[in-house]
Amino acid sequence: MSEVIDKAVVLLGEKVQNFDGVAKFMINGEGAIMIDENGVRAGDDVADVTLTADADVFQAILDGEMNPTTAFMTGKLSVDGSMGMAMKLASSLS
Repeated sequence: MSEVIDKAVVLLGEKVQNFDGVAKFMINGEGAIMIDENGVRAGDDVADVTLTADADVFQAILDGEMNPTTAFMTGKLSVDGSMGMAMKLASSLS
């Protein structure tokens, strides 16, 4: 597991509480993070929605420097699966 994934798991765990779906963040070149009702962990399981971005975009979203919706609209963040679930997750990160 990469250092980027380790840090992201901690940061996401602080931001996302009680998520009632299954989401996956794919960080290009680093790995994947799962978010579900049990919390946040490194992993690459099946999810309702998968969000994919480069590490710098993901970090900017976590730091509050980039809005997840803006990242999606500008093509820096891709979404595969439930758009409703993606929006719910984005509201947790903003």
